[in-house]
Amino acid sequence: MTNVNHASNWDLYYKNNQDGWDLGGAIPVFKRLASSARFTPGRMLVLGAGRGYDAREFSRHGFQVTAVDFASNAVHEMKRLAEPDAPVNIMLQDIFTFPNTYDETFDYVLEYICFCAIDPDRRNEYADAVKRLLKPNGLFIDLAYPLDKRPGGPPFGFSDEELLGLFEKRGFKLLSRNKPVDSIKPRRHAEELFIFQNTGQ
Repeated sequence: MTNVNHASNWDLYYKNNQDGWDLGGAIPVFKRLASSARFTPGRMLVLGAGRGYDAREFSRHGFQVTAVDFASNAVHEMKRLAEPDAPVNIMLQDIFTFPNTYDETFDYVLEYICFCAIDPDRRNEYADAVKRLLKPNGLFIDLAYPLDKRPGGPPFGFSDEELLGLFEKRGFKLLSRNKPVDSIKPRRHAEELFIFQNTGQ
């Protein structure tokens, strides 16, 4: 991949069936969270939603879900796989240029393998976008991957200290963190679930 900032490069991955990050369904960690009583259903934004498996999973459990991706082939796939019983608002949208009309709109922002796919130089922009789109007291649910020092990317590795620093300096409070036992085996050693609250500060 020559430039992760260009949607056309990601479109080629979908077109050529080189989307090795796709698991063919919702990830076990999010399936568990969606069906638990831990979170009250509300408005959720799924970033870099791909084929929309996780978005539809939360929708099945009563969440009002908006799923965004800037790759047109990903959005096409989300629309193709849409389910009447799991309605999702699907948007072709770059997360860095989200319209201001969506500021403080969402109760939840859901993250998995979007942060690691962006240019590492844009991580501050990413954190700013999450802050802007979440309501005060809204939650950022982040299954962070890959927490390692792998060279190159994507996926681009990062540390837990970097992640915590990015969000704590924007007024986010860490509510919990843990290494889920139901992470898929190949990624279990390199991912951790963080729940942040936007304090509105």
